[in-house]
Amino acid sequence: FDALMAVLYLGVCVVGLAGNSLVIITILKLDKMESATTVYIFNLALADGLFMVGMPFIALQNFHQRWVFGDLACKLVMILDGINQFTSVFCLTFMSIDRYMAVVNPIRFSKWCTPRRAKMISVFLWFFSLLPVLPMAVHFTVIGSTCSLNPPGSFDMWWLTFIIYTFTLGFALPFIVMTACYASMLVNLKSGISRFQNRETQRLEKKLTKMVVAVVLVFAICWLPFYVFNFYFLRHPEDLTPAFAKGFEFVVLLSYSWSCANPILYACLSEKFRKHFHTLLCPKKRSQSL
Repeated sequence: FDALMAVLYLGVCVVGLAGNSLVIITILKLDKMESATTVYIFNLALADGLFMVGMPFIALQNFHQRWVFGDLACKLVMILDGINQFTSVFCLTFMSIDRYMAVVNPIRFSKWCTPRRAKMISVFLWFFSLLPVLPMAVHFTVIGSTCSLNPPGSFDMWWLTFIIYTFTLGFALPFIVMTACYASMLVNLKSGISRFQNRETQRLEKKLTKMVVAVVLVFAICWLPFYVFNFYFLRHPEDLTPAFAKGFEFVVLLSYSWSCANPILYACLSEKFRKHFHTLLCPKKRSQSL
């Protein structure tokens, strides 16, 4: 089982780094951040790519059942892990808000749906993501042979507090905002409030919105089991059996998988990204067609 999980971790890491790197290069080279949504996708891909960097360290600890990289690396990996996790979620949340404003009333929200405003918001999100992970910088250290939380008080109380505010800031509140945005969009599209746009623009907006909705759904599927396992363990610590530990290792891998799934969703659901990817990966075919 340990060898299988190590291979799966490596596979997710390679796919995640390659896919998100492709998205970043595509946006910088071809798209040039022409829309607010693309700015958020760029920052989402950057955070997801950096999120993958910590995977080999976590995988090796799980495989060897010990942390071999020292105390400083323990803190840095956990901080990097946390910052990029929160930045990814926050960028996805604002991308959902951007879709809501662009679809429901693009004229009214035109000053907000600009690349320049999106870049300013993205910079703020990176700095804001530091706040939830500050406890990691202070209290994550090598205990015995593992990189773990070492709080001054009760471990259970600290971990419960940490999981609650991480769940609230990093899952529950963003998911509520995303769901509210898309529910409102669905109602408004059905009622024809998108009359401010011509038919072709509406078609493109709907396609882009479908892509972002798919990303949000995959986000919920990948992260919810992680929090369910954590809350269950806090209420039933006596159930920490080898089978439970293996299940938890799998849901941790599932949470990382979200970061490598996003580029695949872009390729499958966005015609624009699909064309850009084809241009980058098959330049010879493009030049022959021209």
